[in-house]
Amino acid sequence: MSLFNLLSVSASGMSAQRLRAELLVENMANAETTRTAEGGPYRRRDAVFASQTQGSPFSGVFEEALAEPSVGVEVAEIVVDDREPELRYQPGHPDANADGYVAFPRLNPAEEMVDLLSASRGYQANVAAMTAVKDMIHRSLDLMR
Repeated sequence: MSLFNLLSVSASGMSAQRLRAELLVENMANAETTRTAEGGPYRRRDAVFASQTQGSPFSGVFEEALAEPSVGVEVAEIVVDDREPELRYQPGHPDANADGYVAFPRLNPAEEMVDLLSASRGYQANVAAMTAVKDMIHRSLDLMR
C-alpha cells in the first residue's frame, strides 16, 4: 500500500464523518419541527457507513502486483427513523390533532450531541492520520535529497 493510498483512505473517512455531522446538526436543528413538506413531524436521519475500495493513480500498478487494495469508507445510505412520533398535549398549537396532541420528532438531543462528538473525533482521527502520512512523505523526500 502506498502512502498516497493512505491519504485517500483518510480523505474518505473525513468525507463520511462530515456528512454524518451535517445530518446530526440537521436533526438537532429540527428537534421541535412539527410540520415538514412531506407531512407530519421531522424524521431523524442518520448515515450508514460501508467499506469502499480506494484507489490512487500513483499506486495502481503496485496494487495489482500486491493484490492488497486499500479500503476506505463511504456513506452507503441515509436512513430515516420510522418510529412513531412523540405526542405532546398542546391543544392551542396550530398542528394539534382533534384530541389536542401534537406530533413531535422522536429524538434525544443528548444522544445527538454524543453522536456529534463521536463524528468530530472520527474526523479528527482522520486528520491526524493524514498529517502523519504527510510527514512521512516529507521525510522520504528529504532522504532523497
